Amino acid sequence: MRLTFLPFLTLAFVSTSHASADEGMWPFDMVPKEQIQKEHGVTLTDPWLDHVRLSSVRFSTGGSGSFVSWTGLVLTNHHVASDCISKLASQQKDYLETGFLAGRDGVEAKCPDLELNQLVSIQDVTDTVRAAKVAGMSDADANTAMKGAMARIEKVCTDKGLATRCDVVTLYAGGKYHLYTYNKYTDVRLVFAPEQSIAFFGGDPDNFTYPRYDLDLAIFRVYSDGKPFFAKDFLKWNADGPKEGDTVFVSGHPGSTDRMDTTAQLARLRDIVYPYYLDQALHERKGLGDLATENAEGARESRAPLFRVDNGIKAVTGFESGLRDPVLMKKQSDREAALRSTIAKDPKLQSEYGSAWGDVERAERVVDSVYRSYAALERASRSDLFQIARSLVRLPRELATPNDRRLKEYRDSNLDSLKLQLFSSAPIYGEVEWVLLRTWLDRMVRDLGANDPTVKAVLAGHSTANAARELVAGTRLTDLYARRALYDGGALAIDASSDPMIKLVLLLDNSARAIRKRYEDEVEGPMRQAGQKIAQAVFAARGTSVYPDATFTLRLSPGVVKGYSEGGKSIAWATDFAGMYAHATGTPPRKLPKRWLDATSASPPIDPKTPLDFVSTNDIIGGNSGSPVLSASGELVGLIFDGNLSSLPNRFVYRETTQRAVSVNSAGMLEALRHVYGGEALASELLGSPAPIAVTP
Repeated sequence: MRLTFLPFLTLAFVSTSHASADEGMWPFDMVPKEQIQKEHGVTLTDPWLDHVRLSSVRFSTGGSGSFVSWTGLVLTNHHVASDCISKLASQQKDYLETGFLAGRDGVEAKCPDLELNQLVSIQDVTDTVRAAKVAGMSDADANTAMKGAMARIEKVCTDKGLATRCDVVTLYAGGKYHLYTYNKYTDVRLVFAPEQSIAFFGGDPDNFTYPRYDLDLAIFRVYSDGKPFFAKDFLKWNADGPKEGDTVFVSGHPGSTDRMDTTAQLARLRDIVYPYYLDQALHERKGLGDLATENAEGARESRAPLFRVDNGIKAVTGFESGLRDPVLMKKQSDREAALRSTIAKDPKLQSEYGSAWGDVERAERVVDSVYRSYAALERASRSDLFQIARSLVRLPRELATPNDRRLKEYRDSNLDSLKLQLFSSAPIYGEVEWVLLRTWLDRMVRDLGANDPTVKAVLAGHSTANAARELVAGTRLTDLYARRALYDGGALAIDASSDPMIKLVLLLDNSARAIRKRYEDEVEGPMRQAGQKIAQAVFAARGTSVYPDATFTLRLSPGVVKGYSEGGKSIAWATDFAGMYAHATGTPPRKLPKRWLDATSASPPIDPKTPLDFVSTNDIIGGNSGSPVLSASGELVGLIFDGNLSSLPNRFVYRETTQRAVSVNSAGMLEALRHVYGGEALASELLGSPAPIAVTP
């Protein structure tokens, strides 16, 4: 699960000594090997870390995965894969409903717009980025100059062919800048996925809870030049799974955390950002839920977006509850006060860094005044059609601008990924689009007011429902060839277009750019400079062996497989298939697919004692979905797919007492492949034996 909020810079990093044995999402160039050896008795070597890094991949859909065979197989969660699975489906073949196994259900099917990233190297470019700021620059000008430097670094990297994707990553909110270079894979084909009903067994009532009984996995294969990719680095599959008490490691891409945000930032999240998100998501859920009950096709088309919305609502509700917990908030406030007190005792440090917290508070006051306008105009609708139209409208103007002055998403280093989405052949469902557009227009009316000139121009006298209906019915952007014609025609074709979605974006674009510019100048710029000051204050007061906030980049987290106690009840570390059958009720969301019922009497039958899911103390957050769980020897023993409810406030503070990461057991995955899905050949391939591959023509 990955959630997207407005791109505010946060000042999140640990400013105390490492408080808990398993706390920390560590960049691979900062892994505390001595500390792990001391606390877990496991010695991690550089070759071990390099192998795990190169075996790990990031999904453009917001999750993680790993190479698990030399023949290019990649393992991830079903819910990470569901975007591709839903795009491969049709009225005749609903793979979210029925599942998919290559060979049985056709050849390995290519995802229309999926991108995987494999981290090749990390380079510290902090000095180069900071050098772009010269004396006398305002925070706004410094921010522009430093982002320009990042763009130039990325372009040099890609132009030299060092990798196929290059990103300058901001760490410690500006304390450091690292260049991450990736190999990029876009020919990714679905090999196996179970039914969504077993991948998400228990549905929303069980989500973020434990015990769990989910087979939340999917398997892809990466291709290169039309042939299966040869993976030099991949994780060896452990057929037995972990044991209680084992030390395990999670290698994945946690999305974002806010563990050392200032109290002003946390108040903004609690009082503005999260309530806004939940209000919008609840309206979207209502619309998508109504669509799902209309007919079978509405249920199919809305299934994937409804899952994402439901998952987001539950996650953000958990985040918000953490910020309304006075104990958690006091802990964060005390931590901030302790750091500020340490700085205040040193006149030099106080002179250099003491003003940073006041700078943050001033920037947050600007956030209060711009948030709703920024959200309505610049973030706008989650509609695919709207996002396609915005890219088509902005591309000519951005491409005519020097690379280092462009909006970040249109830099040369991002263009290939942008075009992959823009020219995707994935289906676009009109009724889903109508719901997303209508709920956004409703929100715009609520936030900007019915008499706002922009609102009146957009609606043109129509209700939000009718305006959304006309946009969806009138646009030709569902046609890939129409999109290409507009792209090839450039600014002249865009300006002359009569497409209502293009005209809508043109109508909004100047206002949207203006509010974005105000945010970047008055919030992002001051926050970047304040973040650098606070980071340097932390380094001066505590040293540099601290981990940065999560940034959807590759991290390693140590942990231990073990249960916990909650409410006076002991929660076992593992579940099994017997527990899954006992948990079933025969009605959704605890209705087992027919093949699972048949598996109990098959020859041979499924072994009910096989472990299915387990928990561990690994430090994870959204974005870790699909991360491999590794034994000390580096073998794959599990697959992260969730956290329990106690883990949601981990976004702000790690608490090992009851928080747990939830994973699918490697033994359970093999048992299901063999005895439920008839995937013996695939199981053998995972264990090291190559199998015949059905190649898409």
